[in-house]
Amino acid sequence: MTRRGWRPAPSREYKPRDSRVTSAMMSAVRGRENKAEVALRKALWRMGYRYRLQSRKLTGRPDIVLPRHRTVIFVDGDFWHGRALREGGEAQLRQVIRGARFEWWRDKLARNVARDAEVTAKLSAEGWNVIRVWESEVIDDPGRTLRRVLKAIKRRT
Repeated sequence: MTRRGWRPAPSREYKPRDSRVTSAMMSAVRGRENKAEVALRKALWRMGYRYRLQSRKLTGRPDIVLPRHRTVIFVDGDFWHGRALREGGEAQLRQVIRGARFEWWRDKLARNVARDAEVTAKLSAEGWNVIRVWESEVIDDPGRTLRRVLKAIKRRT
């Protein structure tokens, strides 16, 4: 089973991209209201779960907050939250990021991973049930992800 977002690209010669093209691509990355987040929210709503979005009062600003169940859900993007680094280490990350700035990206993604761990620990210490799902998992199989989320919510109650 292949997963979107972090699988290695076919090997080819690396050609530097124009910075204007890169800037346009990066500005199109959505921090909220992305396809995966909306799909999970709609599924939760259909199941009768009511939620809040992007609560500024909570550490890390979770994507979905279920106050009644004291649960927060983060829909983590595979690239920005370092899935390749988490699951395959630096070797896997090298297949995703090619080019002269590998070390810079590795360090940036490692900081993101560390921040995610800190946010999870802090919210857990405050009594919240923290659920993290990968964006590609939601897109590839929303039903399976929903079952996993519901199981985690019910385990809490």
